[in-house]
Amino acid sequence: MSGQNGRSLSARRYSCENCPLRPLPAFRAFEKQELVFVNGFKKGELAVDKGDTVLVEGSHSAHLYTVLSGWAFRYKLLSDGRRQILNYSMPGDLVGLQGSLMGEMQHSVEALSPMLLCLFEREALPELYRSHPGLAYDITWIASREERMLDENLLSVGRRTALERAAYLIAFISSRARVVGLNGRTPVQIPITQQHLADTLGLSLVHTNKTIRKLMDRKLIFWRDGGCEVVDNERLKELARWEGLSEGRRPLI
Repeated sequence: MSGQNGRSLSARRYSCENCPLRPLPAFRAFEKQELVFVNGFKKGELAVDKGDTVLVEGSHSAHLYTVLSGWAFRYKLLSDGRRQILNYSMPGDLVGLQGSLMGEMQHSVEALSPMLLCLFEREALPELYRSHPGLAYDITWIASREERMLDENLLSVGRRTALERAAYLIAFISSRARVVGLNGRTPVQIPITQQHLADTLGLSLVHTNKTIRKLMDRKLIFWRDGGCEVVDNERLKELARWEGLSEGRRPLI
């Protein structure tokens, strides 16, 4: 079944038992009864093209999603069209939880690359809370993790210099990508434009370009047609005064 903007809703290609993400060491194992529930919770898979909007701010969605493959970003718009990117979504991330719990989305989500999403019915979420406290805790953990990431982003915008901001953001995205098996090779390639960076960092495009050139001069990154190529993630972390990810194994819904 096809949808708007090139979306394609299909029968599942992957059962939860055979999920390609589940063997990754980043994710905790399910209890048997949890796996049975989530397998029934999942209603299909949604293929999304690069540039498509997955969720729209102010909308009411009947679904929430787990990213199975691909990249996306969450953002808010001002009335004059200015955009603030809040965070980036990668495989294993839950998308649309806010709309499920608050009634409507407070941000939009756009695909940075072709994506495959696991689709879940929002109306089944209360049963998860009633019958599976372990999974309910997992969702609380996921929401808390998102808050923690936003805290670090706010620290960047408020106190880090432009160079430190850019170094932190690229190191943060690169570190998360490695953990979930994206671009496992070295160097890591992040499919973003300098405009994406500017809209995340709260800088003008001109200032962002100058900052990126400084990172390139230090041989920390290269900029290719396909996005940002990370050469030395450890030195980026040092420059940003960031200790890196320290979350251990995490839930996968």
